[in-house]
Amino acid sequence: MPNSEKVSAVAEIVDHLNGSAATVLTEYRGLTVKQLKDLRTALGADTTYAVVKNTLTKRAAAEAGVAIDDSLLAGPTAIAFVKGDPVEAAKGLRDFAKANPLLIIKGGVYEGKALSAAEVAKMADLESREVLLAKVAGVLKALPTRAAGLFQAPLSQVARLAAALEEKQGAGAPAAADAPAEAVSESGSEETTAASAEPAE
Repeated sequence: MPNSEKVSAVAEIVDHLNGSAATVLTEYRGLTVKQLKDLRTALGADTTYAVVKNTLTKRAAAEAGVAIDDSLLAGPTAIAFVKGDPVEAAKGLRDFAKANPLLIIKGGVYEGKALSAAEVAKMADLESREVLLAKVAGVLKALPTRAAGLFQAPLSQVARLAAALEEKQGAGAPAAADAPAEAVSESGSEETTAASAEPAE
C-alpha cells in the first residue's frame, strides 16, 4: 500500500475511533462476503463495521489516544465502530456470532476503558439505553426540568441511576425522588465538563 494510502487509512480509523461511543474488535476469518453484509445490516446505521489492517489500527489508536491491547490486533481484524447504543451493538454482534461461530468477538473499548470478550458479552446482556431511560423517566415525571439532563447522560450513568432507583423502590423508601434528582444533577455536570474539555476543531 503506497504511503499516501496508509496515511489516509490511518486518518479514517482515527476519525472512527474519535467519533465512536465504543469499539468492538472481532475476527472474521472464514465469513463470506454475504455474511459480512448481513452483519453490517444487523448492526444498523449507527455502527460501522470495517475490516482493518492491524499495523494501521495500532498507529491510529496511538494517534487517537485509545488504548487497544496488542493481543486484540492479531489475525484478520474487523472493528465495529459504535456511534449509537453500545448495548444494542453488543447484542447484535453476540446474536450474529451465535448463528455464525466463525465471527469471534475479541474485545473492545468503552468510555476509554479496555473490554475483554467476556465484558462485551456482559454488555450484551444489559438492558438498552432506551429501556433504562424509560424506567428512570417513569420515576422522574415530577421532575421534568432535572430529568431533561438525564437524556444526555452517558449510558453507564443511566444504568447506575436506574439500578439505584430500583433498589430504593424495592426497599420502599418514601423519598425515592431525592436520589434521582442528585444523580441527574451529577450526570448533567459531568456531561458539561466532558463537553467543555473537548478541543475545538
